[in-house]
Amino acid sequence: MRSSSLLLLSFLVGVCDVRGASDFRVCAFNLQHYGESKSQNSVVMSILTKIIARCDVCLLMEVRDTKGKAVPLLVERLNSYDTDHEYLSVASGRLGRSAGYQEQYVFVYRTNTVTVSDQYQYPDDRPGDVDAFSREPFVVRFKAPTTDIKEFVLIPQHTTPANTTKELDALYDVLQDVKKRWKTENVMLLGDFNADCGYLAKKNKKNVRLITDKNLFWLVPEDSDTTVRKTTSCTYDRIVVNGETFVNAVVPSSATPFNFQMEYQLTEEQALEVSDHYPVEVLLKNRGLLKVGRSMGNDAFKVSFTGGALLDLMVVLGSLVFQMLSS
Repeated sequence: MRSSSLLLLSFLVGVCDVRGASDFRVCAFNLQHYGESKSQNSVVMSILTKIIARCDVCLLMEVRDTKGKAVPLLVERLNSYDTDHEYLSVASGRLGRSAGYQEQYVFVYRTNTVTVSDQYQYPDDRPGDVDAFSREPFVVRFKAPTTDIKEFVLIPQHTTPANTTKELDALYDVLQDVKKRWKTENVMLLGDFNADCGYLAKKNKKNVRLITDKNLFWLVPEDSDTTVRKTTSCTYDRIVVNGETFVNAVVPSSATPFNFQMEYQLTEEQALEVSDHYPVEVLLKNRGLLKVGRSMGNDAFKVSFTGGALLDLMVVLGSLVFQMLSS
């Protein structure tokens, strides 16, 4: 009986293709003047590609792609580097009060784990507070069927340092606009908020509704350093989620900066060529699906699992194997 059980186990392992997927990663990265010049630096582009390829959705800020070539080149490199996924991007128009300096918000995402279902440019015309933002948010709604949250909205923001308090408070109005427009509570706000050190004084925090509203959860720990330079230690970059439903769909304590300098063993000078910010990221719980189908080459079944379904399978198989070997 033991011999038959082992043969059966060997057969199951031989015909099953089991692929585990990590949790769903949302990132926000200030690329520090990403445009034609930086896109022509092969070393920098190689590092950027590695960083962004870790994410299911990645917000890019300080994109200054005046000729419209730098972002497509980055997406092309991502698709060449990571052949397990297909990457697309969706971008705002050029934003900024000065014609001489404008930026875009760009979301790069994996098409096999998430899709764009809607988008709009916040009009920034609220009565009594017109033109509150230098770079008003470009709001995008995503569907991610294997995550616990299923569908969510991302509100990006790169605040102007001299106007951080006002713009952070105005983000609360954007949040209300999104909730009313799309009838959803599943909203995440993220980006380079400049929400620390000299740009956001402690005495001003009480005037920021995005901070005082108890239904909003600031996920990146306050003592995190999202800057590359050794001479600074500030939590400029943030991730905020709306409501307990969303916060419960987040992997606990997963919100953190990604120290690419340490990860890729770069000097400070080399890291600063990439950006003066570290990206921040958070993991969403990813309840995978079980997929069963026949292999094209033979009659054996191919089985693939993603996310939590793999853990369930391991528990069931472990119990089955124990029973087989004990009989």
